[in-house]
Amino acid sequence: MKRITATEAARRFSDIVNRVRYQHESFLVERNGEPMCQIVPTPLRTAKAADLIGVLPTLPRPDEEYFRTVRDLTRKQPRAEKSRWPR
Repeated sequence: MKRITATEAARRFSDIVNRVRYQHESFLVERNGEPMCQIVPTPLRTAKAADLIGVLPTLPRPDEEYFRTVRDLTRKQPRAEKSRWPR
C-alpha cells in the first residue's frame, strides 16, 4: 500500500482513483504523518445486464399474492402531473 499525504491525494485525486480502479493499487492517506484513511479497490463489482439475464431464469417465479400486491400498490399511486414543457 502506497503512503501519500492528504495534500497529494487532493491534488491528484482523479489519477489516484484511476490507479485504484484500473491497476488495483491501494493508498494510505496521511496528514502530518498520521494515517487518516485508505483508498482501496472495492470488493464489489457492478453487475451488467448480461449478469441479470443469466440470473433471472434461476429465480423462483413470483406467486399470485405478489402480483396482487404490486397491482394494488400501483393503483394507489397518485397520477403523475402533466409536464408543462412542450414536446
